[in-house]
Amino acid sequence: MFSLWLTCCLPWGTILLVLGEPAGGSQLSPENTVVWGPGLRADVVLPARYFYIQSVDAEGKRFTVSPGENAFQVKITAPEEQFTRVGVQTLDRKDGSFIVRYRMYASYKSLKIEVQTKDKHVAKSPYILKGPVYHENCDCPQEDGSAWLEEMSCPQVIPQIQRDLAQFPAVDPDKIAKEIPQRFGQRQSLCHYTIKDNKVYIKTHGEHVGFRIFMDAILLSLTRKVKMPDVEFFVNLGDWPLEKKKSSQNIHPIFSWCGSTDSKDIVMPTYDLTDSVLETMGRVSLDMMSVQANTGPPWEEKNITAIWRGRDSRKERLELVKISRKFPEIIDAAFTNFFFFQHDESLYGPIVKHISFFDFFKYKYQINIDGTVAAYRLPYLLAGNSVVLKQDSIYYEHFYNELEPWKHYIPFKNDLSDLLEKLQWAKDHDEEAKNIAKAGQEFARNNLMGDHIFCYYFKLFQ
Repeated sequence: MFSLWLTCCLPWGTILLVLGEPAGGSQLSPENTVVWGPGLRADVVLPARYFYIQSVDAEGKRFTVSPGENAFQVKITAPEEQFTRVGVQTLDRKDGSFIVRYRMYASYKSLKIEVQTKDKHVAKSPYILKGPVYHENCDCPQEDGSAWLEEMSCPQVIPQIQRDLAQFPAVDPDKIAKEIPQRFGQRQSLCHYTIKDNKVYIKTHGEHVGFRIFMDAILLSLTRKVKMPDVEFFVNLGDWPLEKKKSSQNIHPIFSWCGSTDSKDIVMPTYDLTDSVLETMGRVSLDMMSVQANTGPPWEEKNITAIWRGRDSRKERLELVKISRKFPEIIDAAFTNFFFFQHDESLYGPIVKHISFFDFFKYKYQINIDGTVAAYRLPYLLAGNSVVLKQDSIYYEHFYNELEPWKHYIPFKNDLSDLLEKLQWAKDHDEEAKNIAKAGQEFARNNLMGDHIFCYYFKLFQ
């Protein structure tokens, strides 16, 4: 639950160079503790704004374990208003750092953010955000796209976007508006979007267009924040990428949530990750910030069995469950639903109940295996405090090409033939596995938060 008030700061992107681990019983220093992040800047408008607190002791050493989930008290008010409608939540990452996130339900001339510990202000608290400070639903776009990119600290270049768009040096909008529906409109589900004068126009093709809601939502959210370029494009609303590399026809630019090595679709953040960003502190319980506060016990106390749950959307998943039944002390894998294949209980065991995603992090080893396409749970698994074993795959999300095997995750072959061997390696090299888990977690923290997702979409449409 988060509190609703009714009544910082390093520059975003700064690397914290506070080293060492405080000795047992070290006292938290309000003066040395560091507060920073985009939520301390009025011009960074997000559905749920956020900033960080890093606990530091009197000798300047950062805490690497939690000083207690209630170590800090955060209060956010609008000084010029009688009431302030802001939901606030402080999330303990259990490593000495915290995420403070807040969702505004009105816009204000200014905001006052107070961070205290034992009635003493922390770092440079109170922080005054000189406004206007806009809430998520305010139709208040920044007219200058370049200024917005700078305010958001977006990267100059995003390599995946460059790779995807290099295949389409020139596009004739009138031509693709005719040809794409002819090629794909009968068999697939597509949405033709046109953005003109910062308004979104839509035409759907095909029967199953319900997933359009996620694309609609991110486009409307963007147009409220920044004046979008005039652009039109087609979004594939299905799972599989559409434009094959070996196509005998002229290739067409299709935007998809998943890419593959044998297709030329232009990849966007998945609908799942997009929705979690838009609905953080709203109707979703699984998002990149919530995961960071629910990473289970410390590494040394985690269950050493590998875990997997899911449905039968790929034959390798069937094989995984069969391996688990043969070696239950090594892998705990079970199906929560059968849809694609015939359920043979003698081979795959009974259907089991879903478990909370956060319960996955009670286990040291997370198995990530494709579903119909890429398994969209990978961002959340990386953000935890367990090591991910990832299946080699032709499918990828928008960030996969920036991940490095053996640095951010442990790879295993597509057919699972070396999975047991890789698990044994992880057990025999516990410190290395722990470091891989940490590197994966840092990647997720630094590349898959809400502001990163907004930057990706805007840079792509730009």
